[in-house]
Amino acid sequence: MEKKCIKISNIKISPDKDTTFLEGIIRKELRLGKDAQIDYEIAKRSLDCRHKPQVMHIYSVEVYKVVRSGREEKLENIIKKSGCKNAVMSKRVIYKFPVNATENVNEDERPVVIGFGPAGIFCALELAKAGLRPVVYERGQDVDTRTKKVAQFWETGELDTECNVQFGEGGAGTFSDGKLNTQISDTFGRIRYVLQSFVKFGASEEILYANKPHIGTDVLAVVIKNIRQHITALGGEVNFGSCLKKIEIKDGKVCGVVIADKDGEYARKCSKVCLAIGHSSRDTFEYLHSENIDMEPKPFAVGVRIEHPQEMINYNAYADAAYELPAADYKVTYKTKNTDKERGVYSFCMCPGGYVVNASSENGRTCVNGMSYSGRDSRNANSAIIVTVGPDDFGHGVLDGIKFQRQLEANAYAEGNGKVPVQLFGDFEKNITTTELGEVEPCIKGEYTFANLRNVLPSYVTDSVVEGVHGFSRFIHDFDRKDAVLSGVESRTSSPVRIIRNDELVSTSVSGLYPCGEGAGYAGGITSAAVDGVKVAEYMAVTAACMG
Repeated sequence: MEKKCIKISNIKISPDKDTTFLEGIIRKELRLGKDAQIDYEIAKRSLDCRHKPQVMHIYSVEVYKVVRSGREEKLENIIKKSGCKNAVMSKRVIYKFPVNATENVNEDERPVVIGFGPAGIFCALELAKAGLRPVVYERGQDVDTRTKKVAQFWETGELDTECNVQFGEGGAGTFSDGKLNTQISDTFGRIRYVLQSFVKFGASEEILYANKPHIGTDVLAVVIKNIRQHITALGGEVNFGSCLKKIEIKDGKVCGVVIADKDGEYARKCSKVCLAIGHSSRDTFEYLHSENIDMEPKPFAVGVRIEHPQEMINYNAYADAAYELPAADYKVTYKTKNTDKERGVYSFCMCPGGYVVNASSENGRTCVNGMSYSGRDSRNANSAIIVTVGPDDFGHGVLDGIKFQRQLEANAYAEGNGKVPVQLFGDFEKNITTTELGEVEPCIKGEYTFANLRNVLPSYVTDSVVEGVHGFSRFIHDFDRKDAVLSGVESRTSSPVRIIRNDELVSTSVSGLYPCGEGAGYAGGITSAAVDGVKVAEYMAVTAACMG
């Protein structure tokens, strides 16, 4: 469905003005008097720092209705009379789920969703809204229990391998910055629909128009709990502490699943399974491979986290801007020239005012991630600095990428003796163990210790990181400062495998099995995974409607 509107772009407002200031500008641009009633939405807001220290917010707005003297006026006439050079006629695509609500679904025909990260959550939400009463199995725990277990791990080092930063309600994104920007294309309105859903369940409306929207791990935890409660209110079922052990297959079709929980194993009949397992479900990947499910290795990236003072990053972005501005972010990329071959080095999951977190999920292995609360108010900025690796580096076997990740994480565990290994960039460059900090004090969730990260990663990665960090300093002054803090290992940037599916999002091996989200190799963040969950739900619901 499409909704016609007038789109006005390039509206410049100083950051000390709030969004209520926009209506006066819209009236002026379209030559509307104070008596006109205007129905509009903010389409986008970005921050223009090209002329720092003077910075400006740049808005785009969409005007959907104008009423004067009790009569709705044609938008085409308004734009023509106004002569506004920044205004054009446009259309907003409104997403609509393709299946109407179904009633009286047979128990054996209830769709099953494995995993309750962004992909599984949104797949289950749409199936529940369609009346299909999905049954969800998540190996980790609900977000409240999970938060306590993760805090305990950070404080004591006692790891629950089934409930941690990787596993549990909300998936790995629950303990992240909650970034919602995505680079996927979308002509159906699914991205905005996902963002609207986040707002409906507790997120700020700003995510609908911010150029780089984020929720923050604290708010995201509330939002996903609210979504889960809505799913169950619609007849869905969410089971925590429940891990997939087997997919029952007969004549090339799904006919059930076997689930393990605290009471043992049990079977459930079903004909459709959304496999939204996340990028760290290594044992499930091994099981699928043993069942000859079509999979392939895929490139990913590995490296380290780097921390700088947030004030330094702010000054690079804003200089001495007069306004109070949000913690600045950055995105940097580089192509190496002095390593074994040209390699891409880039920042990933940048967390302004954030924390490095111990994100381990397996005993004897250490990995890290970045996390921010909604306020983004810690003293440091951190980002992964990662290097692209592919099958030529780690092997062409389906599970070789997992083996490679595990080896790096075992190296990190050994180097830090179970704690997060930390090293100053100057020492990393010299290949010597750090013995004391400089001005940058780490913001890390979990215990850390001084180490030499050169012992963790292969030389082609560490050499690329060094060259890349120096290269980034051309864009961010002092990015390569000697006392910038590195920690490792960043190894879970994306799934190391892809579970192959056809154009109807069904596994090419088994009818009724729908690989979904980041773990299956079809997404790269919270929003893209949620969108993929919506797409899978569409196909699952359509086939259910056809069968009905």
